[in-house]
Amino acid sequence: MKLIIIILNLFKGFWQVNRIKYYFYVLRCCDQTYYGGFTTNLSKRLATHNAKKGAKYTRARVPVRVIYYETYETKSQALKREAWFKKKTRKQKQSFLKAHHSFAPYFNKNS
Repeated sequence: MKLIIIILNLFKGFWQVNRIKYYFYVLRCCDQTYYGGFTTNLSKRLATHNAKKGAKYTRARVPVRVIYYETYETKSQALKREAWFKKKTRKQKQSFLKAHHSFAPYFNKNS
């Protein structure tokens, strides 16, 4: 019985260390528009966007930079947040980003 408990505890530790993180992220494009997406590897996804191999929307708007992100434990949660963000108007997106202190260095009254 002790052996089973030890094995289960080892597996639990392995699972926690190797758990995939899902990210919802917001990019600011060179034309000052916003793009929301989701990924499991934020730095790789940013590089893909900037290599013009990412989403069709961002290909013509490089360079892009990450101005906000959130982490989630499930893909479903991250996708729901992405869908929520994409439904917002530009003004609503700006309010959200400003409220989360995510783009204070990028925010100005003309954007």
